[in-house]
Amino acid sequence: MCAYPRLRHSLALGALTLIGTGGVSLPALAAGAYTPITPTMAERTITLTGHDLTIEQIVQVARYGAKVQLSPEARQRQADNYGLLLEAAAEGVAVYWFNRGAGDQRETVMFEGDATSPANKPKVAQMQMWSFRRGAVWGFGPEVEDEDIVRAMMVVRANAMTFNAPSPQLAQMLLDLLNKRITPVVQSRGTLGEGDLAQLSNVGGAMVGAGEVYYQGVRMPAAKALAQAGLKPIEPFAADDNALTSSDAYATGQAALVVNDARRALEWADLIYAMDLNGMNSSITPLSLVVQCDRPGLWLNWDAARVLDMIKGSYLFDADPTRIIQDPESLRASSIRQAAAWQEWSALNEAVLFQANSSDHNPAVHVGLGPQDSWELASAQMLRFYVKGGPLSHGQHGYIVSNANWDPYPMANKLENFVIALANMDVAVMLRIDRFSSPFFTVVKASDVLPGGPRWIGGYTPVALQQEIQSLTNPVAPFGSAIVGTVEDLQAQTLIKVQHARQAVATTMDLLAHDLLGASLWIDVRKAQNASREFGQAPLAAWTAFRKAVPLGPGPFASTAVASEEMLAAAFVHGTDPAAFYSGAPPPSGTGKTAPAAARCSP
Repeated sequence: MCAYPRLRHSLALGALTLIGTGGVSLPALAAGAYTPITPTMAERTITLTGHDLTIEQIVQVARYGAKVQLSPEARQRQADNYGLLLEAAAEGVAVYWFNRGAGDQRETVMFEGDATSPANKPKVAQMQMWSFRRGAVWGFGPEVEDEDIVRAMMVVRANAMTFNAPSPQLAQMLLDLLNKRITPVVQSRGTLGEGDLAQLSNVGGAMVGAGEVYYQGVRMPAAKALAQAGLKPIEPFAADDNALTSSDAYATGQAALVVNDARRALEWADLIYAMDLNGMNSSITPLSLVVQCDRPGLWLNWDAARVLDMIKGSYLFDADPTRIIQDPESLRASSIRQAAAWQEWSALNEAVLFQANSSDHNPAVHVGLGPQDSWELASAQMLRFYVKGGPLSHGQHGYIVSNANWDPYPMANKLENFVIALANMDVAVMLRIDRFSSPFFTVVKASDVLPGGPRWIGGYTPVALQQEIQSLTNPVAPFGSAIVGTVEDLQAQTLIKVQHARQAVATTMDLLAHDLLGASLWIDVRKAQNASREFGQAPLAAWTAFRKAVPLGPGPFASTAVASEEMLAAAFVHGTDPAAFYSGAPPPSGTGKTAPAAARCSP
């Protein structure tokens, strides 16, 4: 199954008749082809604790339809926070985006006293319902066309929302939408990557039956989908609009998908590199312990050992008088470039997990802390936001304070760092594809060994793909625009950064497909030269599987296929898990400077 969503590089323009405007027809950003998920894991249930959601679990929910539930502790934490929120208003504590306004309305009193009182309850409920219904049309098109992106956003929000103060019905409805596979129509733009308000507001609209959704892949009004699923629209209360939307879940969910897809790309890079070494009849000295002892780095040694393990048993370890002493640097340094990309992948992985398993919410709600716990909590300023506890909080005390937790660093930085490392790896991939066209390195020509005419892998496309990847490496310039009455004057542009990363990973897979095509051709050559040659268990398995999917033809000029070998190779790489051929030791954790190889080196 293909784990890589299609990338759209253009916006489709359609026509939209606006109701209530006298039938004026305006150009609008129309939806493209929607890509629903394949719910092969719909019988699996993931328990959300707020602390330990993994990338794999996000993918299982987002792409394969796994269901979700809250742990008892997480559900109780939400309930306690909700009680503290209600108690805060009753005690006269000012709470941002609840009894006070949001943004430039932060000092505006929305109501005074107990939110649940007969005088306040209808007013609060009406404000919340208005906000949720309006949320259905927030943002700007085109619509998100991949169901997995919306579901990734929703599961990330459901996990982190356990640190916030949603009403019980809001918390449950977010789970129900995921479990019933009601996926709201979400606009792709309108966020600055620092608070994904518009996209999460689209989800809120669906919760009250406003707007449109995809119910198990079929588009329909939200109200109809809720009815078919046996759900009733919620009646939001308290600070539910804040609890749902004050988050970076849209970017974080996509970043989690990037981490998943990037790992597969790096696994393919290592495996295809092992195949390249076989195809080039390479000298394996750069991977040897001699070299690794001279440069004992955790990731450098790990990747070299990984590739060395793949080619164990290969003819490359046999003596061969025709083997050149030194390969082009693109082959010699590939393990170094790939190790560096793995290291940045690890840092991104850790940053995304941190982002998904902590609160990115404003205000921060924490039950149980008191003035005795820290000197600053006992200060006059902090005591303004101390909730002493009462009936609505079941006697529990705590603080509710404003903050900047939705500033999504360090994740935003790590996204760009990874793209840069990936591009530097891809330069080596592109160049080693080209080096197979030179008998200066290969010693022989493929056409001299295999029948059927000239055979040349490479040409324009690998260079074009590398240029595309290179264009994504320029960091997004830091920028801040003083909006919302100058209160929101800093933006992280995380959406742009995560889109760059998604495109870089997908294009890397396309580039690796060309590398696989060339590596396989040259393994064919080496096998034709000597049928007894071995290539190592993993390269042999990958080459065999690839040749079953894309058989070696009689030659490029005799081909009558309707799809090019390059496109067939891309379909194979995108749709095949490299772990089917090699599942060696998992990546190390951390970014240490020493490695196990050092222990085997002489002083």
